[in-house]
Amino acid sequence: MFLSDMKQIFSKMGWANRITLMRCGAIIPILVLIHYPNIYTCWIAMFLFLLAAISDFVDGYIARKEQQVTNFGKFLDPLADKLLICAILVEMVGLGWVPAWIVNIIIIRELAVTGLRAVAADKGVVIAADWYGKWKTTFQIIAMVPLLIHYDFMGIPMHLLGTLILYIALVLTIFSGCNYFYQFYREWRASIKGSL
Repeated sequence: MFLSDMKQIFSKMGWANRITLMRCGAIIPILVLIHYPNIYTCWIAMFLFLLAAISDFVDGYIARKEQQVTNFGKFLDPLADKLLICAILVEMVGLGWVPAWIVNIIIIRELAVTGLRAVAADKGVVIAADWYGKWKTTFQIIAMVPLLIHYDFMGIPMHLLGTLILYIALVLTIFSGCNYFYQFYREWRASIKGSL
C-alpha cells in the first residue's frame, strides 16, 4: 500500500523533483560506504557525492527550462543540499576525520539561516540568496571531495587538502550567515520606517 502510493506520487512528479529526491536517496549509501572506510569504499562514496552535487545544477536547469518550478521543489532543493553535506560531515566527525566544532558551526548556521528565512517570509520580507552563500556551498562541495577520498592519492595528502578547504568554507559559512542576519535587519528596519 505505502510503496504503491509512493510510486504513484513519484510518477506524477516532474523530473526536477525526481532528481532532487534521488539526491536525498544518495545520502544513505554514501554514509554506509564511508562507515566502513577503505580506499575502494571512499572512492565510490566520492563519485556518488559528485553525482549528487552535479544533480543540484541539473534539477534547477530542468525546473527552469521545463517550467517545473514548484513550491515542493523550492522547499526540497535547498533541504537536500543541507542534508547531503551535513549528514556526511556528522559521519566524518564519528570517524575522527573532521573536528566536531567545525561541523557544529556549519549546522548551527544552516539551522539559523533557515529559521531566519521562515520568520522573514512570515513578515513579508524576502531574503535572497547572496554570492557569499553560493561560494560557501561551492567550497563545502569542493572540500567534501578530498575528505571523502581520505587516503593519499599520487602523493597528495587528500585528507589534509580537504581539511584546509573546509576551513575556507567555514569562514564563508560564518560570513554568509552574518550577512543574512544583516540583510534581515536592514529589510526589517526599512519595512518599519515605511509603515510609519
